[in-house]
Amino acid sequence: MPLLTAAAPKTAPAAATPSGAAPADSLQVLHWWQSASERRAVDLLAERLGQQGVAWRDTMVPGGSGIGAGIVLRSRVLAKDAPEVAQLNGIVVRDWARLGLLTDLDQVAARGNWDRQLLPGVAALIRPGQHVVAAPLGIHRINILFHNRALFARHGLAAPSTWPEFERAAEVLQRAGVTPLAQSSEPWQVATLFETLVLAEGGAVYFRQLFQQREPAAFTDPRLGRALARLRALKRWMGSPVRELTWAEEARKLAEGSAAMLVMGDWAKGELNALGLNSERDFGCGAVPGTAAFHLYTVDTLSMLAAHPAQRGAQETLAAMVMQAAVQRDYSRVKGSVPVLRAPDLGAMDGCARASWTLFASSAAVHAPSMAHRMATDETARDAMVAELHRFFLNERVAVADTQRRLGVIGRRPQDR
Repeated sequence: MPLLTAAAPKTAPAAATPSGAAPADSLQVLHWWQSASERRAVDLLAERLGQQGVAWRDTMVPGGSGIGAGIVLRSRVLAKDAPEVAQLNGIVVRDWARLGLLTDLDQVAARGNWDRQLLPGVAALIRPGQHVVAAPLGIHRINILFHNRALFARHGLAAPSTWPEFERAAEVLQRAGVTPLAQSSEPWQVATLFETLVLAEGGAVYFRQLFQQREPAAFTDPRLGRALARLRALKRWMGSPVRELTWAEEARKLAEGSAAMLVMGDWAKGELNALGLNSERDFGCGAVPGTAAFHLYTVDTLSMLAAHPAQRGAQETLAAMVMQAAVQRDYSRVKGSVPVLRAPDLGAMDGCARASWTLFASSAAVHAPSMAHRMATDETARDAMVAELHRFFLNERVAVADTQRRLGVIGRRPQDR
């Protein structure tokens, strides 16, 4: 993982220390949680950490999908100014651990019996080598098609479970002056939509062959071409032009009824809840057509930077705290995710969350680690793929075959070159 020297964006002001006696220890936590629901989740974590005698010093770096936060973190590590804690998701955890930059959490994991508490897929993620190097917060399901219940009821529509049903509903909605599908042209959001289409077209096994194993034959497979063609075909339902909006702005369009559907991870559910909407009454959250059997996922994790040995005790306090059942329950309820635990409180979840957790916990065969959200592919290949997909999405003159070929070049593993 290259350590970049790009200029760091300005970070957000530090959050206030929780009320009460000033904690003896403090931790600076670098992350990219910016929306209303994400800020509520941060505030919850800061409050609970303060109750443990440790202050949460907040450093939020704006930028969708954590690109800006990653640049800031690498720059600060090079400058020997690393924060004590950083949000690191997916493959990045492995890469930073291999560089010796992360504190091991083995003793915390042993005391908390994490091996028995955690779902197996999450346990493997936070132990990429011999040591536990991250504390898991929650699991997000990405292949979700949200819909505005009032709009669908007004036009006599049912939530689509197949692409023909989606097309028929989109036609009705468009004729009524409603944008059928909310979508941003922001690169990571385009890639998020695209990977759900790959999953719909090829299933979880093919998805992993393409993005995780990066098998050469997967990039020449017709299923990849069909997913690209559907990405372009869906543009007719997105309104024109497709503007570069944040995902929270897209969620607001769904909430306000100017758009009827949204393909997004279940963090959008947290944002809709923050806007006062309820999944049982105001919006539905089914699977993207063709993906009901699959769980396209990302996992939020916090890693402790090894540059601060004097703060190891406070770092371990934070790691132990996020694994508490009550914190897992309350954090996920705000954030839209589901707990990483084998035996969470299912009664505390809404229908969307119960469906997500049950599917993730049921069988590893249905798992699809997200490319767009760093769960499947190294950072260099991931960034290049996202850029290529963005180019294809914006430029109608770029051929499907050309993009498929270019993705194949990007995806080549060292042994295939």
